[in-house]
Amino acid sequence: MRNRRRERNPATQMIIGLFVIGVGMLFLLDNLGWLDLDLRIHIFPTILIAAGILKVLQTRTQSGVVVGGGLIAVGALLMLKEMGYLAIDWRNLWPVFMIAAGVAVVIKSNINRNAPAANAPSLDKDADDTVINATAIMGGFKRRITTQDFKGGEITAIMGGCELDLRQSSINGDAVLNVYALFGGITVKVPIDWTVMLEGTPIMGGFEEKTVPPAAVGKRLIVRGYVIMGGLEVRN
Repeated sequence: MRNRRRERNPATQMIIGLFVIGVGMLFLLDNLGWLDLDLRIHIFPTILIAAGILKVLQTRTQSGVVVGGGLIAVGALLMLKEMGYLAIDWRNLWPVFMIAAGVAVVIKSNINRNAPAANAPSLDKDADDTVINATAIMGGFKRRITTQDFKGGEITAIMGGCELDLRQSSINGDAVLNVYALFGGITVKVPIDWTVMLEGTPIMGGFEEKTVPPAAVGKRLIVRGYVIMGGLEVRN
């Protein structure tokens, strides 16, 4: 599984590069007068569509696919509306957004409810904390994990913030944490004996590591993902 994730990364990087090149070409052609585009109107829907595609390519969960698909749908609706092909008022769009958010919550709750049934029941309180799957949309998410076998997971913040406290946790080898922030921020607190490796891609955003190198090497947290007009901070 780890090798498969590494193989997908170059393809995703190529998609990002091609998208940036395409947007740059549109700006250049518009400035030269060869195209008549109002990029001030179309740039935001384009960002939403591109962000949704990146989320779908990155995610390993069904809820992440729903979030990415929702971003693509919202961007497409806004694009069609601004181009005059779709006559929808904002008063009608907001209920659609709320319904989509509710569908995402229902899907995630069903996944969480059915997951224990597929496995044998565990009496360990920290067993459910080995893998994290957190999503914050226009809100905040804070969680402290104390498991001694943290394996990673996925964190999504869209116009909101997520704070993950792992200072009382431990890793057996390597753990991969996939992050995705769009107009939002993610903060991860780790123990002093962890080595943090940032392999993400900031797009008009920032990755920041504020950790002290540990005395011994053996516990590695690998942070991968995308920060679009937002920020990620990892510190101990």
